[in-house]
Amino acid sequence: MNTKRLRVAVLALLLAPWVALGAVTRLEITDRVPFANGMSFGDVGPYEKVKGRLHYEVDPANSANAQVFDLQFAPLNDNGKVEFAGDFILLKPADLPRGNHRLLYDVNNRGNLVALGYYNSAPGSNDPSTAGDAGNGFLMRQGYSLLWSGWNWDVVPGGGRMQIDLPVATDGGKTISGLINTETVTATLTGPDRCQPVAWGNSWGYEPLDPRDRSEAVLTVRDEPLGPRTYISGNLWEFSFQPVQAGIVTNLCLNDGVGIESGRIYELIYRAKDPRITGLGLAAVRDAVSFFHFEPQDSFGTPNPLAVDGTPDPEFAYMFGSSQSGRLIIHMLWQGFHVDEEGRMVAEGLIPHIAGGGKGGFNWRFAQTTHHPSHLEGRYFPVDFFPATYEPLYDPLSGGFAGILDRARELGKVPLIVQTDHELEYWTRGASLLTTDPLGTSDAPYAENARFYLLNGTQHGTPPSRTRDIYLYSGNVVDQRPIGRALLVVLDNWVSRGIEPPQSRYPRIDQGQLVTPAQNKAMLPAIPDLTVNPGDSEQAWWVDYGPRFFTEGIQTNVPPTIRGEYQNLVPIPDVDGNSLGGLRMPEVQVPLGTNLAWNPRNPAIGNPGFLARWDGSFFMFPLTEDERIATGDPRLSIAERYKDQDDYVFAIAGACERLERDGLLLDEDAQHIVSQAQAMEWPPVPTETFPFWQLRR
Repeated sequence: MNTKRLRVAVLALLLAPWVALGAVTRLEITDRVPFANGMSFGDVGPYEKVKGRLHYEVDPANSANAQVFDLQFAPLNDNGKVEFAGDFILLKPADLPRGNHRLLYDVNNRGNLVALGYYNSAPGSNDPSTAGDAGNGFLMRQGYSLLWSGWNWDVVPGGGRMQIDLPVATDGGKTISGLINTETVTATLTGPDRCQPVAWGNSWGYEPLDPRDRSEAVLTVRDEPLGPRTYISGNLWEFSFQPVQAGIVTNLCLNDGVGIESGRIYELIYRAKDPRITGLGLAAVRDAVSFFHFEPQDSFGTPNPLAVDGTPDPEFAYMFGSSQSGRLIIHMLWQGFHVDEEGRMVAEGLIPHIAGGGKGGFNWRFAQTTHHPSHLEGRYFPVDFFPATYEPLYDPLSGGFAGILDRARELGKVPLIVQTDHELEYWTRGASLLTTDPLGTSDAPYAENARFYLLNGTQHGTPPSRTRDIYLYSGNVVDQRPIGRALLVVLDNWVSRGIEPPQSRYPRIDQGQLVTPAQNKAMLPAIPDLTVNPGDSEQAWWVDYGPRFFTEGIQTNVPPTIRGEYQNLVPIPDVDGNSLGGLRMPEVQVPLGTNLAWNPRNPAIGNPGFLARWDGSFFMFPLTEDERIATGDPRLSIAERYKDQDDYVFAIAGACERLERDGLLLDEDAQHIVSQAQAMEWPPVPTETFPFWQLRR
C-alpha cells in the first residue's frame, strides 16, 4: 500500500463513523447494477454502475469557499452550513483491485456526459448502461473509475441530463433582483420564430421580477456585434413561461407578424429575480471529486463505493472537461476551487479540452452559464476576460498583471495540466490568447506544469457527416479523438511516474506561425469552390461590467461597456490551405483536401459574413491533373500526390508512425487508421458523405 492510501486508512480508523472530512455529507445510492450486463473489459473485467444523489454541506467560514459570490445570502442549516444536493453516476471496476486506481471525473456539459463519447468513441448517452454505451471500451480497458455529477443549476431536466439544486440568494428572506442582459440568435431555415428561450442550451433562464412591468425592460435588435441597436416597442413582445418538471423555462416572444428573424442579435434587458448561488456548482465539482478520491465513507457510515476495506481506491484523480466544461476547469483553477475545505488538491491532473481562451459565467450573481462569445453571438458575456495565460502577464488594457495559476501557487497546490484545442478555437474562441500577450505581439512564457497542443485543421467537435446543414460548405470531419486517448496516457504517466510529456505544440509568433485572419485569407490558395471567406474571427473584448463585478460578482453596467479589444490570431496555412504550427492527424498530414477550421453561415440563415459557432469545412482536392487544370485549382490533384491507394496507405502509415513515436498516438489507433485507409473506396468519391468518414463511423 502506498503512503497516501495508508494515511487515509489510518485516518478512517481514528474518525468516528459519523464524521466525514469532505463536504459531501451523505451518499444516497438509488441504483447499483452491473454495467453492460456484466460485459468484461480486457484484464480489468466487468464494470458496475452506481447512481444516486450527493448531499453537500459547505462551510461559509472556510477559506476554500471565500470565492463563492453571494454565499452570505444562502440559507443555513442548524450547523451553520449551506446545504444542497445533486445527481451522480459512477462507473467502476466491479473488482477495484483489477482497475488502474485512477478516478477520471468528466465535467458534464450542460448536463450531458462527454468522456465516453470522446475517449471511447461511443454514441452519446446520459445514462450509460449497455455495451453500446461503452463504445470501444478504451477507458474501461485502461481500468478507470468514471465519475459524473451535477454542477450547473440551470440545466433543464430531460434526456437524462445531470441535475443539481443550488440555493437561491435572498437578503434576509427578501427577494433579490437585478437588471440582466441576454442575447438570442437563431439559425433556422424555416423563417422567423415567435418564441425563443432567453438562455439557449437547455437552460431555464431567469424569471423576470414582474413580467408585466416594462419600465426597465428594453428589447433591441442589431445585425452585428457592434452594430446599431433598433428598439422594439414593448407592445410587440412579451415573456412566456414553459413549465418543465420542477421549474419554468423563460422565453422571449415576439407578436405574430413580427417574429425573431434568423441571424439577427436580439438583446433583452430586464429585471430578474431569485439569483442562484452559481459558484456553489464549482464547490460541488470540487467536493464530489474530493469525496470519491479521499473519503472512506459519508457522515452516516455509508461506504465510498471506491473504497476497499475502508481505504479509498484512487491513487490519483484527473478532471476532464470539454468546451464549456473545459472552461469550468480553468475557471476553478483560476479561483482556487481545485483545493477542498481540508486544503487537499482534489485532482492531480487536469485536461481542459476545446476551452479556447476562456473561463465562464460560472460564479457571478445572475450568472448565465450557457452563454459564451463566438464570432456573431454573445460577444460581451464574461468568458474571455483577462488573464488567459497560465503564467502572469501584463494587460495594457486593464492595467492588470496576472495568470491563471496565481491562486494555485498561493495555495501551494499546482496540478499538472494537458490542454488541447482544435483549430476552430483560434477562430471563434480566442485560443491564441492562451499562448500570447493580450495584444498578440509576442509569445507568452511556458508554464512548466502545463502542456498545450493545437490540433490543426479541426473544428470544435466531430460531426456525423459532411452535410452542409445550415452552413455554406461541406463539413470538416477530421476525427481528433485518437490524439485525446494518447494524451490521457501521457497525463497519467506524467502524474504517476514523472515521465515528461511531449513538448507543447502550438503556433508561435516568433516562428511566424500566427497571423491575423485577414493575413490568413490572403495566404489561402484560390480554391474554386471557396467563394466566401470573411477573413475575420472572434476577437475577445475588454469588457467593463462595472466596479463591483470582479470583487462582489455583481454586474452594474447592463449591458456592459466595451472598452477595447484583445488581438486574437490564427495559424498560417500551407500551400494546400491546411494550417501549420500544431499537431496534425494522419488525414491532415496526408490530405485528400483542405481541412478548414471555419465555415461561414449559409445566407438562408442570415449574416453569411460571420462564422459558424462550432463548424469547420472541407474542400476535396481535384481527382486528376486534367480536372485541376480545367477548374483552375492551384492545389495538386490526388492522382499527382499518390500513385495509387497503396501509396496513400503507405503515407498514412508513416504519419501514424511519427505520431506514435512521439507518444501522441496509441498503437491500436494507428492500426485502426491504417486499416480504414486500406478499406476506403479509391479514388475517393467527391460527395458530401465522404467514404473515409463513413468507414470511420
